[in-house]
Amino acid sequence: MNKRGALSRNGGSQLSGSPVQLFTTNLLNQQSINLSNSELILRPNGALYHLDLLPGQVAETIITVGDPERVRAISRRFDKLELQVEAREFVTHTGELDGKRLTVISTGIGTDNVDIVFNELDALFNIDLERREVRDKLTRLDFIRLGTSGAFQSDLPLDSFLMSEAALATDGLLPFYLSGGEPDEAAISLFEYLEDGKVQLPVPVLIVRPELPPAFAASDLPRGVTMTASGFYAPQGRSLRLPSGLSPDLLSRMRSWRHDGMRITNIEMETSGIYGLATALGHRAVSVSALLANRSLGTFSSQPAETVEKLIDKGLALILNS
Repeated sequence: MNKRGALSRNGGSQLSGSPVQLFTTNLLNQQSINLSNSELILRPNGALYHLDLLPGQVAETIITVGDPERVRAISRRFDKLELQVEAREFVTHTGELDGKRLTVISTGIGTDNVDIVFNELDALFNIDLERREVRDKLTRLDFIRLGTSGAFQSDLPLDSFLMSEAALATDGLLPFYLSGGEPDEAAISLFEYLEDGKVQLPVPVLIVRPELPPAFAASDLPRGVTMTASGFYAPQGRSLRLPSGLSPDLLSRMRSWRHDGMRITNIEMETSGIYGLATALGHRAVSVSALLANRSLGTFSSQPAETVEKLIDKGLALILNS
């Protein structure tokens, strides 16, 4: 049997004979029954449990950052600031820039936090919190991640910017949302390429692509496939005192993979969760990273703060062109 034949569907979320997983682009579940108190948890004032936000407090264009301090770095550029809320690591500022209403929120590090932020932000718009029911008319949101990342390829310069056209999910979140669908052709290509090289990822291959906000889709930003990891050290191939499951042979094979002009360009810890949940919930999303490290060369930026400031300016300029 050829490899593609071995990748036949098996009635579930994983392909028979292959660690290539499926991800549907339409997981919206229009529930007609009330969501229980333990499913949709609200504070006594009616605000969402983790984010401490109420309907009307968040704009339909939302900038996400990992670092809470970066929220302030962005919102100080606003012409007007109408809301500031802090709840745990989730800091939210809503304001206006050049007549456009914007929200910026910190997710913290990792897709476990992205899971909380995206579900609760979607609930603000698409669930009637008083009746605890999904609304009949859904609102599409635009999510823009402005973050940092490490370059995976030696030719990508430090302090440059990169837009994720797709994400390789090695973090473990999205399989909990799988429900049929078809695997991305790039995932099949990557799996077969690694198998030919007699190496494999420690997790199933899952690649997700979002609908990009128009201004970013039309931009001249360099593009690539972003690998989203579940941690900073071994899951990204780093080894201090403990060995990583990403061997040098595996990393080398991943660097040389190509599919329809795409390659794996960078590694970080949020993008696949953002792309998967935004796509499943019917939203648009983009992740733009400042490359502060080059993992292939073992180098790190000498001016990370300045580079992040430039990323913010670039991101805001594109948002205002939307």
